[in-house]
Amino acid sequence: MSSAFSEFVERFPSVPMPVVLGEDTHHVFSQENKPLPEMLTARFILPYEETPPEGKDLVEYVPCFAIANTERFVALVWWKAALLSYEYVLATYTPKGELIDRRTIAYTRVEGDKVRRAVSTIDEDWNIFIAEGEASSDDDSFDPTTSRMRELELTSEGRIV
Repeated sequence: MSSAFSEFVERFPSVPMPVVLGEDTHHVFSQENKPLPEMLTARFILPYEETPPEGKDLVEYVPCFAIANTERFVALVWWKAALLSYEYVLATYTPKGELIDRRTIAYTRVEGDKVRRAVSTIDEDWNIFIAEGEASSDDDSFDPTTSRMRELELTSEGRIV
């Protein structure tokens, strides 16, 4: 592992599974984990952003945790806060720091008059269960017709499928 990648990974403590990621879980991580230096964010996160964040100075990244016992890859979760969008991102890297895969696994997004939310659970077998739905931004009433469940899996090669 390069020294820069080692420094990046050290910001993400290993935690036992299962882990639940919800709307307010990031508060615990932001209090307990050191912030990511801009140099590490620029090297290991920003090149892989799906779309360049608008007003990147207003985007914050909080290291959450590393998934333990991965032998052939490194799996990290961080929280990304942008304007009207908050996401938990799972990313996997080779031991050299090269990205293998990346996926948003939980979020809160304000889109017009709707608030879209997804919460996720990662279990001991690296299955990722995601529950998604919408609420009205006026009164925060949940619309059950918008709810759906998805399941992803973290493979032994570090792919998120």
